[in-house]
Amino acid sequence: MPGIRIADFGSGAGHIAILVAQKTGQNGYVIALDIMEDKLESIKARARASGLENIETRRANLEVYGNTEIADETQDMVLLVNILFQSTKKPDILKEAKRVLKFGGTIIVVDWKKGVSSAQSGSKHGFGPPDELRTDPEVMQSLFTEAGFTLSHTFDAGQFHYGIIFKK
Repeated sequence: MPGIRIADFGSGAGHIAILVAQKTGQNGYVIALDIMEDKLESIKARARASGLENIETRRANLEVYGNTEIADETQDMVLLVNILFQSTKKPDILKEAKRVLKFGGTIIVVDWKKGVSSAQSGSKHGFGPPDELRTDPEVMQSLFTEAGFTLSHTFDAGQFHYGIIFKK
């Protein structure tokens, strides 16, 4: 993973962006993208505190083509971790991810499993988003193949999430 360029779509508080910036090393580069400015400020502060200079934050609406302002086909990897459940415009996000991803690049999806009840999570209030916002992995795979991505493989992302890796 050292030396690669990664776009973290919907980076939130930046837990993953910070981790991958550490893993890519000085020759790698991470662009953390989110629509919420306060989340981006948090990432900047955490990056400074960790001494990371290979991470950039950008405010972007991922549902708007070109809004990330990342040049075409410049990213080795795009991360979509716990963001697609929030959007009713998933194909628009995939279109932007495809635009910025290099040919042969990797896109990693981690999202909430459907049907994980509050009893299973150990919380009487439930855990994660409502089930109606969650997308079955098979439906998610269809969205990506329709967008022109090729399924690479799936992976275990824990009790509450599934993981899928695609190639451009």
